[in-house]
Amino acid sequence: MTTRIVKITFLALILVSSAICGQVKLSEKYNLMPWPKKIESNENRVKIVNDFTISINKKEGRVYDYAVNILRRITNRTGVFVERGFPVINGKNATVKVDFAEVAELKLGVDESYELKVNNGSVEISSKTDIGALRGLETLVQLIDHNDSEFFIDGVTIEDTPRYDWRGVMIDVSRHFHPMEVLKRNLDAMASMKMNVFHWHLSDDQGFRFKSDTYPRLHELGSDGLYYTKPQIKDIVSYANERGIRVVPEIDVPGHATAILAAYPELGSKDGFDYKVERFSGVFDPTLNPINPKVYTFLDNLFAEIVPLFPDAYFHIGGDENEGKHWDENKEIQQFKSKKGFKNNHDLQTYFNIKLQKILAKYDRKLMGWDEIMTDGMPKSAIIHSWRGVNEGFKDGTLIEAVKNGYQAVLSNDYYIDRLQSVDHHYLFDPAGDVPLTKEEENRVLGGEVTMWSELVTPLTVDSRIWPRTAAIAERFWSSKEVKDLKSMRKRLAVVSLQLEELGVTHLSYRNQLLRNITKSNKTESLEVLTSIFEPLKIYTRNEGGTEYKTFSPFTLFADACVVDAEDAYKFNLLVDSYTNNPTVEESEKLQVHFGKWIDGYTKFKELKKNPILNELGGHYKNLHKVSSIYLDVLRGEGVNKSRFSEIEKVIEELKKPMVDTELVIVSGMEKLLKTLKSKGNIK
Repeated sequence: MTTRIVKITFLALILVSSAICGQVKLSEKYNLMPWPKKIESNENRVKIVNDFTISINKKEGRVYDYAVNILRRITNRTGVFVERGFPVINGKNATVKVDFAEVAELKLGVDESYELKVNNGSVEISSKTDIGALRGLETLVQLIDHNDSEFFIDGVTIEDTPRYDWRGVMIDVSRHFHPMEVLKRNLDAMASMKMNVFHWHLSDDQGFRFKSDTYPRLHELGSDGLYYTKPQIKDIVSYANERGIRVVPEIDVPGHATAILAAYPELGSKDGFDYKVERFSGVFDPTLNPINPKVYTFLDNLFAEIVPLFPDAYFHIGGDENEGKHWDENKEIQQFKSKKGFKNNHDLQTYFNIKLQKILAKYDRKLMGWDEIMTDGMPKSAIIHSWRGVNEGFKDGTLIEAVKNGYQAVLSNDYYIDRLQSVDHHYLFDPAGDVPLTKEEENRVLGGEVTMWSELVTPLTVDSRIWPRTAAIAERFWSSKEVKDLKSMRKRLAVVSLQLEELGVTHLSYRNQLLRNITKSNKTESLEVLTSIFEPLKIYTRNEGGTEYKTFSPFTLFADACVVDAEDAYKFNLLVDSYTNNPTVEESEKLQVHFGKWIDGYTKFKELKKNPILNELGGHYKNLHKVSSIYLDVLRGEGVNKSRFSEIEKVIEELKKPMVDTELVIVSGMEKLLKTLKSKGNIK
């Protein structure tokens, strides 16, 4: 019996291993992201030529207009002059045939599954809903390949469905306002990555971004003239809906309310306080007064005005980071707490949140809030938005606490892309983690949400902070948990990053604009060299304490031109690892190319007409040149004595220091290379 079990287990392992190997090989061939649930290759191929057409089985719903856009993208990418630039209805001889059963209401849990099959000369996309058809069309675009003579769609059969129902991006438009065109191009990018929730953070200490007819002072005094009108909001909601994306608004209360109180100070918890729109970053004291009936009248009227603009079932009330200082300083609030038997400010905020939940229920909306809203009194209909990594009693985080207590939850912890951490970090972090959960608890994990807080981003730079890393996170939300090979992800992400630019996303093109501004010329090559090995300081160390920058400070600096996962730094550090393990002539020559590039970059940098911004970069660039020259000599076999090796160590220590809010991310590779060269006797 034991022998039989061992044989069966061994056979199962072979089958699983074969399946995994097959998937790996396919991921080398296809640059799909997110990776489908099931994919098989076949020998078919569909050429993209001038008679390329898309047929839809009916014109209702979202698919027709979406397919028009898909055709434009296909022709723009391939350069093929198609004869029919618009889809046909029930075309028998169409190249791509899309068949869906029903037009879906856009809501949590909508069916987004689809099947795609490349036949001999045609492609079939079938789905239950029009939303699923949109997802299939995006996969179709990613399947386009080419050789030296033609563009084509290679043969596959795909059965696909998302792992999670909630796959979102939050964009904070309060700290820095982002115009309509910024939101729309990011919605296009979200749709291309099969993301389905846009969380619109409309208010905070630094701005209130809704033009209210009921309370006009909100936008007159709380927005610096930067806000969205009702027609604009309807436009964004409609634009998102057409792409299968829900829009969830957030009005953050009772904390993060400085902009509201700048307009209506009588709603605040501290009489006589000079409420002004905040210009710095951080957590501030101004808080709505939870015992003032006028506060609830205000919020009721405000919600009555906002809710009709957003058809989604959920409304986000924020509820985070209320430290309660102004509550503690208010005697009437303290007396109220004592009378009600509230032990602390958390109990008082629960009282406030439940009142808001009842107001929203009046308008047929369910409450969503950051994880501070989770208390015994909060109805289980609320969604807990988990942002804190650790909570007392639940070492695995507030999301686990929420689902174990019967709440549905969405995770944002470790998807805070404004923290400027590597794509690898985000990609390997799973919404449900590795905590054992029951089936019911697993079902309460709705998914995840990328959070783009905008203290340090403007419309010019925001795309570079969201993309392309969010594409990898989108895969984490859509694909199987087992899809987590970093090498495969990075290979596919490089291709997807270029495709995102086709949608108007500026994550690549913005950089040269900034570099031209810094150099005051078109000669940006030397700074391009630097931006490929320097990255912005991470996890809020760029603006530690929130007071180095104000909302109106310049965000056109060198740090803004740098991005996470600096391309040459990643390549260099991998090369060092490879050389350390196998110090061949070929590996040495590859390293020499990098050092030569940095030496040449400094030569070009010295030719620039200097200005105060460039002067700040000169010291590090000079040290980079110095250490690169020594390494180049060593790798070329030229004599280097102990003193020059000591010089490397000293220069590396200087290069470890931040440079204008950036860090040189090849330093660890340089140190490892130095250790390797020493061990191999390259010192004379």
